[in-house]
Amino acid sequence: MAANGTLIGEQGYDRAEEVKQFDDSKLGVKGLVDSGLSSIPRIFIHPPEILQQFQPTTRPNAQPIPTIDLSDLHSDRRCSIVDQVSGACRNFGFFQITNHGIPSVVLDRTIAAVKAFHEQPTEVKARFYRREMGLGVSYFSNIDLYTSKAASWRDTLQMRLSPVPAAADDVPEVCRDEIAAWNRQIQRLGEELLGLMSEGLGLPAEKLKEMTCLEGRAMVGNYYPPCPQPDLTVGLTSHSDPGVLTVLLQDHIGGLQVKHDDAWLDVKPVSGALVINVGDLLQIISNEEYKSVDHRVMANPQHEARVAIAVFLNPSNREGVFGPLPELVSSEKPALYREFKFTEFIMRFFKKELNGKSLVNYYKL
Repeated sequence: MAANGTLIGEQGYDRAEEVKQFDDSKLGVKGLVDSGLSSIPRIFIHPPEILQQFQPTTRPNAQPIPTIDLSDLHSDRRCSIVDQVSGACRNFGFFQITNHGIPSVVLDRTIAAVKAFHEQPTEVKARFYRREMGLGVSYFSNIDLYTSKAASWRDTLQMRLSPVPAAADDVPEVCRDEIAAWNRQIQRLGEELLGLMSEGLGLPAEKLKEMTCLEGRAMVGNYYPPCPQPDLTVGLTSHSDPGVLTVLLQDHIGGLQVKHDDAWLDVKPVSGALVINVGDLLQIISNEEYKSVDHRVMANPQHEARVAIAVFLNPSNREGVFGPLPELVSSEKPALYREFKFTEFIMRFFKKELNGKSLVNYYKL
């Protein structure tokens, strides 16, 4: 044990010091890869009990997460689409959507722009390297770098989209226009999705929007470089998202897995599709009619990087009090969660490591 209380293992390994050195270097995982390393630094090696969980558990006859066709949404097909979305939210917590109205050229440009940011020289990206969101834009490696037991093999560009977006001049020029266009598309699509989810709960289509659930949007552009030892680390540890819902655009590489019936299902990329998942707050609001679920990302074994862009929809009313909606509480199904301010809820998420559903469980009655 060092004088400052830091645990030092064999060969004088000081994890806290190595984490700080990595963070201070502003290299990110991409910078480590560019340096030509053939083995991963020790701070990225996960304990055997975690790596064991990444062994294949998918049953041969496991049902894939649903894919829902949103074409003809405003026709007599709407009731059928509402039923499909509601069923996916109740049974899987995840689904993919096709014919969602976002042109494929916008999807391709958004992925290419985020990829281009991460593949700039380190000295260019270093201007954005920070852990606070003061300017609305930050680039870093591992949001839970200082609280997790082991780091994951990815870098992140994080951006506030709404209600107070990052100033245009603060957004990296290499992806500025593309992210602005992406945000406009997500605002439209997000309103459609919240409407479908509200109706699936037997509520008016506008209910979740009226609760400001569309307005608190934030984006992460995750970059998973090729990993020389993918069996020793992970891309993203198992967790559930804290907010209302998440819209994910992933490239063709794959690696996302979702937990369903105690097995891990691969979310195989579907060309032109977007992945949608229920967040912890929506599980609470719906009094557990809808369920957020654990998901994770494998370390990337491919020779090219994986890019995945997630937009999180949260309430903009940060001082608002949230809990199970009264309309969804009855003597047969009493409230399963206590009420809380959203600002307290989200601060608790950012103060802990990414770790399963510990956030939502904290608010259980």
